[in-house]
Amino acid sequence: MQSSNKKEISHTSKIRVRFTETDPLGIVWHGNYIQYFEDGREAFGRHHGISYLDQKAHNFSTPIVKSTCEHKLPLRYGDVAEIKTTYIDSPAAKMIFKYEIYNPDGEVVCVGETVQVFVELEGELSLVIPEFFLNWKKKVGLINE
Repeated sequence: MQSSNKKEISHTSKIRVRFTETDPLGIVWHGNYIQYFEDGREAFGRHHGISYLDQKAHNFSTPIVKSTCEHKLPLRYGDVAEIKTTYIDSPAAKMIFKYEIYNPDGEVVCVGETVQVFVELEGELSLVIPEFFLNWKKKVGLINE
């Protein structure tokens, strides 16, 4: 099996900042950006056929073992932000996602990354890439047969 030249795939989704996500000044509380990353990851999964429900159907979950978040500018109540979620291919049994969040003016507000590992629903960590995930990588052109 050979890897192709295409090493990442992306999906861009939108969120509207809710009042409950802001502080008294109407600025998004910093902890909510991790939730926005999850919103982007869920939209990516639905779009590319690798959602949490798809993973669960194959007896796996993918807990986050690492996350980073770097804030550049604030989002405010009522803003419609874009979340660009990019899957970064890896030969290891893990999923790496990078995130870029943009404000309505197209400026970068926040960047980050998460790393997830494959755990069987019974709790066993998978040290090899699950077959369903290899099949997904083939389907989306990340690896050639």
